[in-house]
Amino acid sequence: MTEYWLISAPGDKTCQQTWETMNNVTSKQNNLSANYKFHIPDLKVGTLDQLVGLSDDLGKLDNFVEQVTKKVAVYLGEVLEDQRDKLHENLLANNSDLPAYITRFQWDMAKYPIKQSLRNIADIISKQVAQIDADLKTKSTAYNNLKGNLQNLEKKQTGSLLTRNLADLVKKEHFILDSEYLTTLLVIVPKASFTDWHQGYEKLTDMIVPRSSQLVSQDSDYGLFTVTLFKKVVDEFKLHAREKKFVVRDFTYNEEELAAGKNEITKLVTDKKKQFGPLVRWLKVNFSECFCAWVHVKALRVFVESVLRYGLPVNFQAMLLHPNKKNTKRLRDVLNQLYGHLDSSAVQGSASHDSVDIPGLGFGQSEYFPYVYYKINVDMMDTKM
Repeated sequence: MTEYWLISAPGDKTCQQTWETMNNVTSKQNNLSANYKFHIPDLKVGTLDQLVGLSDDLGKLDNFVEQVTKKVAVYLGEVLEDQRDKLHENLLANNSDLPAYITRFQWDMAKYPIKQSLRNIADIISKQVAQIDADLKTKSTAYNNLKGNLQNLEKKQTGSLLTRNLADLVKKEHFILDSEYLTTLLVIVPKASFTDWHQGYEKLTDMIVPRSSQLVSQDSDYGLFTVTLFKKVVDEFKLHAREKKFVVRDFTYNEEELAAGKNEITKLVTDKKKQFGPLVRWLKVNFSECFCAWVHVKALRVFVESVLRYGLPVNFQAMLLHPNKKNTKRLRDVLNQLYGHLDSSAVQGSASHDSVDIPGLGFGQSEYFPYVYYKINVDMMDTKM
């Protein structure tokens, strides 16, 4: 199960006691979850008004950072293409897999100095992730354009003779070149009409060179034929050919252009390979940045909500629970029994699934419990927000 519950409860005589009580009833006695202490440093509290305002803003920041984190992960999956099965091993946070990072969470003092106000820390995270989001848009647009151009050219190298690029099928000797009066056309003929073509192409107009047609290539449905005729009857020939369901392809044999076309594909393939490595590295690094920032936002939310609910001085224990999939309802019941005394309306509310909306305290979330609770889902491919 990829879902974790980040909760906090007020310190009993000590925070260690709060932890032991919760761990006993959920993990040791009932095996409902695997539990971890979640370490939040001594952050600056500020005033009550500031905390109330920040509580709402952190909710929005939480959603924004989660969306960007998932966007980076999903795009990394797209870029990996046929190596997509290696996606999970590339989604790391601080060089650890995601469960290891959150279960051993340590506040990053260098990036988010705790001497700063809570608002400043939230702003640092917001700016950092907004920059990653903007860079992702730029990089993904450039890479997608390159990929799109390459796919279009590759598509033209394959497919039906009616639409595909003919350059790699024909040779110089198939054409009459540099003639003042004569030209060679390429005609696509349905396989069922090969006999009609052989018997009738010389009669489509006057001035067709007898026995000038040869089969150059064929696929499952069509054949590619050449025919040589006088330039002045080309339009008339095209008209009569169309009536017989023979398709004249517009094609001029020009060695320089053909070479340039082949070079373009080679160049795009090379460019894509060149960009692939650095792009994957950038996505891995910035996925880690975003995910770590997201968990720090969760830590900020737990801190702010705990102070608003449990009061000052700061005295609460933050805990991370990894519920056993079959026991989530039982785990919820045990936690409600353990902490129901903190807010009886929350227990009734969760029983009747009513949402308690107290403006400014982030309680308008449909999941409101007598203890502080936030969900962390480490499945980054689950894009349902």
